[in-house]
Amino acid sequence: MLKLLIATNNPNKAQEYQEILADLPVTVTYLADEGITLDPEEIGATFAENAIIKAQAFAQASGLLTLADDSGLEVDALGGEPGVYSARYGGTAKDDHAGRNRLVLGKLVANNVLWAERTARFRCVIVLATPERLMGTVEGTVEGFIAYEPKGNNGFGYDPIFFVPELNQTLGEAPSAVKHRISHRGRAGRAAAALIERMMKKT
Repeated sequence: MLKLLIATNNPNKAQEYQEILADLPVTVTYLADEGITLDPEEIGATFAENAIIKAQAFAQASGLLTLADDSGLEVDALGGEPGVYSARYGGTAKDDHAGRNRLVLGKLVANNVLWAERTARFRCVIVLATPERLMGTVEGTVEGFIAYEPKGNNGFGYDPIFFVPELNQTLGEAPSAVKHRISHRGRAGRAAAALIERMMKKT
């Protein structure tokens, strides 16, 4: 069976991909399983560039088909911030999700941004690569609004402040199965799964 490396050091992302790709007929493995401690520097100006950097580096290190992503929050009233800096916005530590949420909310309050102008989206770009070449790039987005305060203990990152009108709740309030159905990572993950299945049929 084909072995697929999910190239992330983020345990929350790893868990989400495990759930999203559960029906894919491959053996899924992770960086810790392969003994890989590589931490490529994400110097790209876009999500796609960063995802390519990671996919190529981890595919070459592992010798496996590799799935790597870069994702984040884009707030229109903040000129698209945090964008590619979502995981380290404002110089926060990677695990300081609450600090980044406060930073985003504080900037919107300081600029007196009203509800109709609090539009935002989550974007996820996934790149698939083998040690020899890039196999494809897919993308998923979900549109919503930045809430006035965090709500919900599900998910991670900016989920508690990202309100989805379709659900009438934040992603932090949504059960995992509901979140995966409409989230940026769920949509990109399903597109990546379809790409992998097409690749498998050709071999």
